[in-house]
Amino acid sequence: MKVTELSPASRGVDIRLRILSIEPARDVQTRYGPARVTTALAGDETGTVKLSLWNEDVDRINENAVVDVHNGFVKSFRGELELSPGKFGQLATVEDAQFPSRERIMGGEDKAEERPAKRTAGRK
Repeated sequence: MKVTELSPASRGVDIRLRILSIEPARDVQTRYGPARVTTALAGDETGTVKLSLWNEDVDRINENAVVDVHNGFVKSFRGELELSPGKFGQLATVEDAQFPSRERIMGGEDKAEERPAKRTAGRK
């Protein structure tokens, strides 16, 4: 599966992503008790998605790591798609020298922003 194929209804998601950035962790109270959570920006060659990291994954996953999410799910949170391994999924770091680099993944977004506005010559 690729990032562009994700939707708020996606369940049982198996996807490989590169971690592009990680927000500072925060402590939260859940119905299961206290927990630590953070959000990472992750992506592949087709786009980026927010990825929830919980508890031990907060300290285990680093920027620029390549990860496999198994049996994850997607939800819409504050108007954006957010992928989570959830309680029944798994998140594993992998070695994949062929996976697109951070620069390649982010480069597509940067180039789109740098394109000048299309100008059309008017005829009189």
